[in-house]
Amino acid sequence: MYGCEIWSFTLKEKGRLTLFENRVLRRIFGPKRDEVTGEWRKLRNEELSDIYPYPNIVQMIKSRRMRWADNAESMLERKGVYRVLVEKLDGKRPLGRPRCRWKDNITEDFQEVGRRGIDWIDLAHDRDRWRALVNVVMNFRVP
Repeated sequence: MYGCEIWSFTLKEKGRLTLFENRVLRRIFGPKRDEVTGEWRKLRNEELSDIYPYPNIVQMIKSRRMRWADNAESMLERKGVYRVLVEKLDGKRPLGRPRCRWKDNITEDFQEVGRRGIDWIDLAHDRDRWRALVNVVMNFRVP
């Protein structure tokens, strides 16, 4: 998960990460014996989430991304990171659907938590509210 703060991933990539995490957890916890038939079977996703109550990998990436967004916002305008996040870059875009940007993922994270229409750059100035929001994202269960 090194450097996951700057990842900008799609729904397909989120599914792949969740699939990988569930596969590893099934390997760790092993099969379960069915009480009625006595046969061994794989653990279901719901059973895995009950056994392993910690946030899943997608939630961890979202919380780290939001924490890093606070740091990126607090950088001065002369830094390259801030310019990439806030300013519109020059140049011609390729044909087709625009690529998912990092800023779009932060906005999507806000919508999932129920904070639509909030400018995250203004919210990041208030450290206490921002930390509370990051904690909400950490405790938010993604289906």
